[in-house]
Amino acid sequence: MRLLRLEDDGEFSLTKDLVGDDIIPPYAILSHTWGSDDEEVTFNDLTNGAGKDRPGYRKIRFCGKQAANDGLRFFWVDTCCIDKSNNTELAEAINSMFRWYQNATRCYVYLSDVSAGGSIENDEFARRWKTEFKKSRWFTRGWTLQELIAPVSVEFFSVEGERLGDKKSLEQTLYEITGIATQGLRGSPLSYFSTEERMSWAEKRRTKREEDAAYSLLGIFNIHMPLIYGEGRQKALSRLLKEIKDSNSINLPIAKGASFDSHAEEHNARCLHNTRVGLLGQITEWAKDRNNKPIFWLNGMAGTGKSTIARTVAQLLANQHELGASFFFKRGEGERGNATRFFTTVAANLASYVPGLISGMRKAIDADPAISEKALKDQFEKLILRPLSQVALIEALKLTIVIDALDECERDEDIRAILQLLSQTKRLKPVSLQVFVTSRPELPIRLGFKQMSDGTYQDLILHKVPKQIIQHDIAVFLEHELVRIREQRSLSADWPSRNQIQALVDMAIPLFIFAATACRYIGDKRGNPKKRLGIILQYKTRTQISELDRTYLPILDQLFFDDDKTDKEGWTSEFREIVGSIITLESPLSVISLAHLLGIPKEDVSCRLDLLHSVLSIPVSEDMPVRLLHLSFRDFLVDPQKRGKNPFWVDKRETHERLANKCLELLSSPEGLRQNMCKLRNPGTLRSEIDEQAIAIYLSPELQYACHYWVHHLEQSDCCIHDGDPIHLFLQKYLLYWLEAMSLIGEAYKCIYMINGLRALVELDISTVSSFLHDAERFTLRFQFILEDAPLQVYSSALIFAPETTIIRKTFADHIPRWVNMTPKVEDDWGACRSTLEGHSLPVNAVAFSPDGQLVASASEDETVRLWETVTGTCHSTLEGHSSWVKAVAFSPDGQLVASASDDKIVRLWETATGSCHSTLEGHSSWVNAVAFSPDGQLVASASDDKTVRLWETVAGTCHSTLEGHSSWVKAVAFSPDGQLVASASKDRTVRLWETVTGSCHSTLEGHSFQFNAVAFSPDGQL
Repeated sequence: MRLLRLEDDGEFSLTKDLVGDDIIPPYAILSHTWGSDDEEVTFNDLTNGAGKDRPGYRKIRFCGKQAANDGLRFFWVDTCCIDKSNNTELAEAINSMFRWYQNATRCYVYLSDVSAGGSIENDEFARRWKTEFKKSRWFTRGWTLQELIAPVSVEFFSVEGERLGDKKSLEQTLYEITGIATQGLRGSPLSYFSTEERMSWAEKRRTKREEDAAYSLLGIFNIHMPLIYGEGRQKALSRLLKEIKDSNSINLPIAKGASFDSHAEEHNARCLHNTRVGLLGQITEWAKDRNNKPIFWLNGMAGTGKSTIARTVAQLLANQHELGASFFFKRGEGERGNATRFFTTVAANLASYVPGLISGMRKAIDADPAISEKALKDQFEKLILRPLSQVALIEALKLTIVIDALDECERDEDIRAILQLLSQTKRLKPVSLQVFVTSRPELPIRLGFKQMSDGTYQDLILHKVPKQIIQHDIAVFLEHELVRIREQRSLSADWPSRNQIQALVDMAIPLFIFAATACRYIGDKRGNPKKRLGIILQYKTRTQISELDRTYLPILDQLFFDDDKTDKEGWTSEFREIVGSIITLESPLSVISLAHLLGIPKEDVSCRLDLLHSVLSIPVSEDMPVRLLHLSFRDFLVDPQKRGKNPFWVDKRETHERLANKCLELLSSPEGLRQNMCKLRNPGTLRSEIDEQAIAIYLSPELQYACHYWVHHLEQSDCCIHDGDPIHLFLQKYLLYWLEAMSLIGEAYKCIYMINGLRALVELDISTVSSFLHDAERFTLRFQFILEDAPLQVYSSALIFAPETTIIRKTFADHIPRWVNMTPKVEDDWGACRSTLEGHSLPVNAVAFSPDGQLVASASEDETVRLWETVTGTCHSTLEGHSSWVKAVAFSPDGQLVASASDDKIVRLWETATGSCHSTLEGHSSWVNAVAFSPDGQLVASASDDKTVRLWETVAGTCHSTLEGHSSWVKAVAFSPDGQLVASASKDRTVRLWETVTGSCHSTLEGHSFQFNAVAFSPDGQL
């Protein structure tokens, strides 16, 4: 960047090109419209001392004079400060132009076609210049757009040099001329505005060179790209739009259909006008006030309208640009039914609303490309919490995350982790993040909220809303829907009667799902609305049936009206097979896929579903998934108390067993698993290089489903695996094909968990199938990264480098490619080392297993504790917070907490599920060497170089007692099995036994001639 300097004699000179570490002084900058080429003063003119007689010199002199008046000696004018004969310099200047205007102390807009013509305070002259101002050519040029937006200070001057006003005083006029929102004129980050809106600002602007239509927008979109003059306007704009798309996207996997405005949620109900008025008002008031509690929990029993309210709240917030993200859990909808893609989906949503957030997320992804597969804590902290904390905003931003049906998240520990992690948003600045959650009042959720600190959340129990309010809202809904049905079906004006509507209202209270289901049933074009309304009302007089019975029995009972007993039994069996499968599937399938999986003609499936549109979402297209309309339908069908009473009752265990068998049949069929399923030509083809469409062609949706969920259904069926049974035989023939298929569908990382799940189903530990699965687990663990990257390498790299005598290698030896003429020398067997846990940057001082054996904790001199999954050997989470070496680590008896002892004199308690710090135990005056939990988990003991042992209360995090008596460093500590005693070992060559309750010394054990480093009790506590 070169600047013009105003010399003492009033002349101008150019500075050297200021680059690198050169300090750029405060400067003014000129914005103007170019005249013809022979009118402007160029870089060469200035360096040669020419151009003073050109009209353009007047603008340069104006800028220099005005800068001097404002106390600035340096200024910049585009016509003469850029050597346009140097293509490299020109390209750099154009890519830097927005930043140069942004960094200017003052920007002067010289309007050569606007004349003040006298005092600008004079009304007549003011009208004249304002008219000319609005018509100025300056507002039609492409380059002047960024020159208006980028600088903080923009002042407008007439051709006479009279100041007309600035960006602030002329704000309304500028908005009317340009269409640029006032927030944009005031300096709000441009990422606040959509690509479409920013492009609209330039729609009517023109540039002298056609490619500049794109290049003049580089700064508006914070894009850097090479200039190719001659490529034409359209190609330049196409390149720009591609760069914009790439810069605004972030490579995070999301749960499809989870957002409130997704296609899957598009046609689901919102609250009708004049319903839920008080409740929605309370929620919106909570969302507006950033001083309110950060979490709002709306809980209610099944069918009370929680999801409808959540969709309405999300829509209201979106309309006000205050929705940060939404996630609608739905059991049986793949990744919408668990937490694996929860935080990545929320992060991707937030990236669309929070300016600058993507850069922070990209740093996290670059640092750990596998972050989306890490623990929920790591995902939350690295993709959401840290980027939000680091983002720089001109104005504070207030956003709300809407989470619906949290109770439908499949793992209780994930539910608690989500709640605990989201509670940390209370401290966020400058982005104020609030969370609106709906759920049933299930135990894991109640416990999750109970563990939160005071002031973190407020709740509202939906089924405790006054009856008259619920009655009013249901009545409004029913009247609205029934009138719509009457008009659609051209029924008489007196249908339905007031008494019929009131009867439906009485039957519905407090379940909105009853009203919604009844209206879908009545309005179904396959039946007579009047007759169907009568059928529903017949159930009003029935006693001893539940609210869900009243909701669903009218719809299901109609299936048998015209059937004899034999037909009824056959239909019931088919109902359980088809509908029972639909409500049990982990991810929805289409009619075509379901028929293929179950081995039933497609026409039979369609026929049996034809009368169930009131309870199932059945698309017109048979290749679109069939979905549950509401989870309460599944609850109704699988309720254990209905066994033998409800003819439609579905046995979950039997259905899972049937689905497991159907999955295996499909996988074993000629259309199922086989080697090189996508017919790849090169065995080294990477998964990322394979076209997704090709995978969809060769692996049908039902085949992908079977690959993904056959083990899950087997686990839920409570079946056992035996030598020579169908499971064993399937694995012996199809294991490698299945691993290849899982790699193709991007799920290879799950194979190790699934094989581990199969091992748990083996009835006898010493058996052929047990040995096979153990070997398969070691094989998958050893080569998991190869499997994830290159599907066909399972037959070459993995199989070839497997130990010689292992079961998998011997079983599938004939699958080694024929072109492999020489095999490498490998070990005979797997060896004792199952996996190597790498990640610490300095020596590891201690390790401990969790009580259930699922995790290993390691304490390191790199000041961190890491939790590792024992099954896969992958890092579950990294616990950061200590400021010095971590010496010791221990799990609580229930595995919920991890204690760590450090040379920073602190003991920290961490929550295993979230990795967040539960409490910090401070009090020691020197290094802490050891830590242990009491058998009941109520106390933590810590041993320190300050010659003391401290007992801490786990829940409160307070010091229970200080055990003093040792005369030197205490190196180890342990509780007796009954928790009554604590043993401590010291460098003073003694072991002391302490009474836990009183803290008094029970006895001193002396006799060793050197320091103690360890201490332990016998299992019975006698020694």
